[in-house]
Amino acid sequence: MAKTAWINCRLFHEKLDEWLISTILVNEKGRIIDVLSENSGDLSGYTIKDARQAYVIPGLINAHAHLFASGAPSTKKYPIPLINSAYRLLNTSLGLAILRKIMKKHALIELQSGVTTIRSVGEFFYQDVRLRDRFTEEANSWPDLLTSGFFLSTTGGHGAPYLALETDSPWEGRKNVRKNVRQGVDWIKICVTGGVTDARRIGEAGALQLTEPEIAAICDEAHKNKMMVAAHVQSTEGVRIALKAGVDTIEHGAPMDDEIIALFKNNPQALRGYSALMPTFQAAAPFAVLDKETLGLNPVTVENGRLVYEGMLEGLQQAIAHHITWGVGNDASMTFVPHYDFWRELAITAAAAGLAPKEMIQRATTGNAAILGIDHEVGTIAADKKPTSFCWKKIRMRICGH
Repeated sequence: MAKTAWINCRLFHEKLDEWLISTILVNEKGRIIDVLSENSGDLSGYTIKDARQAYVIPGLINAHAHLFASGAPSTKKYPIPLINSAYRLLNTSLGLAILRKIMKKHALIELQSGVTTIRSVGEFFYQDVRLRDRFTEEANSWPDLLTSGFFLSTTGGHGAPYLALETDSPWEGRKNVRKNVRQGVDWIKICVTGGVTDARRIGEAGALQLTEPEIAAICDEAHKNKMMVAAHVQSTEGVRIALKAGVDTIEHGAPMDDEIIALFKNNPQALRGYSALMPTFQAAAPFAVLDKETLGLNPVTVENGRLVYEGMLEGLQQAIAHHITWGVGNDASMTFVPHYDFWRELAITAAAAGLAPKEMIQRATTGNAAILGIDHEVGTIAADKKPTSFCWKKIRMRICGH
């Protein structure tokens, strides 16, 4: 690979209200050497690529996604024996090969929509880990993946028994963390409360499942391995015990009180001394804005989704008001959340929180990179970073509402 100079880039600058015409220099290994103002500097020895004043930003980071499904809505209900048979078939050589092909396709769709880093927070049979390793071997061809494999839930809890390792005591929690670490995951994902997709009654989406001692043991075991813990939580009490036990990110979220606000900002049990919020509006917004007939889903799912959306919205507004660290993820693979429109999450969040497009770009790049601990690699267009940038013009227009 030759050294490349990308000239005439209309470059996003998060501290300015303008797009700067710049030249981006990339070395033979695909690392950014330097960013020059205008088209200055000696470009001899470089292959010249003219961006023709296209809008260029750091690659978007989808900090909460799954790759196992397309996100297409379905009203079909399958009997448990059929689901069990399909699950056993999935865990065969043929089934895993098909699953990897599906996940690879979805990762490529995300990449083509501008997402260059994906934190996958729950997949079957550690196929996210296998895919991550393959992508790493094929450098610059695929998005970067952060993986969590199976997540940890209680027996009968959210995602169990299919997508989760069942955990019913602190020592089982430690054991399951060790299993995931052995498989090579990057994050530990846990389900502190129930969720919308498999709830059987209204309110189950936020009902407590894991206990504080169980969560604390999981966090301690993960942190010993310098690994952070992401917690699916959809109620105030769930957020409280998760933070007290030391989780590093709260996925989805709920209304906060003073104790919770203080814990987010100063959490001595978290790996880095603070915790961050990761709302996922795209997965919940349809339940709040579409009528039941259009959704075509059962009333329990619809009402749980609406309640989660309202709680998540209040939680984000409090996070902004109290300067709590927060990021952006869209829960891709869930119902109504396909892989090609991460821009919609930015648009929904901007509208819900009253934020400008520039702020949303920052959250999905620099902000997410810092939360995930990868800001030394991605998140900005700067020397020694990966050149994860793309033409932003069309998506920028969508966020602006044009």
